[in-house]
Amino acid sequence: MATKSSAFQKAIADSSKLKEKPSQDELLELYALFKQGSQDPPITDTTRPGGFDMKGKYKWDAWKKVADKGLSAEAAQEKYVELVEDLKKSLGFSG
Repeated sequence: MATKSSAFQKAIADSSKLKEKPSQDELLELYALFKQGSQDPPITDTTRPGGFDMKGKYKWDAWKKVADKGLSAEAAQEKYVELVEDLKKSLGFSG
């Protein structure tokens, strides 16, 4: 598990205080960056959901796409913070 920076922890909390719900693509990006940033567990220790878990497949695929780019946990945390800050501006923030 990667050490979570204070900015990352704040962004995690802030993401739940957005005034509007992000789009599905934005939610997948948030999920992927969160998982890559926290490394809990690392993607190499997981398997792609199967069968009828379509939501799980989409989430895992988004995470794998980020992991395949070679994005480190620290870089993923930075990108997560940037994305949340962008979403706060575009969707509003009640915090």
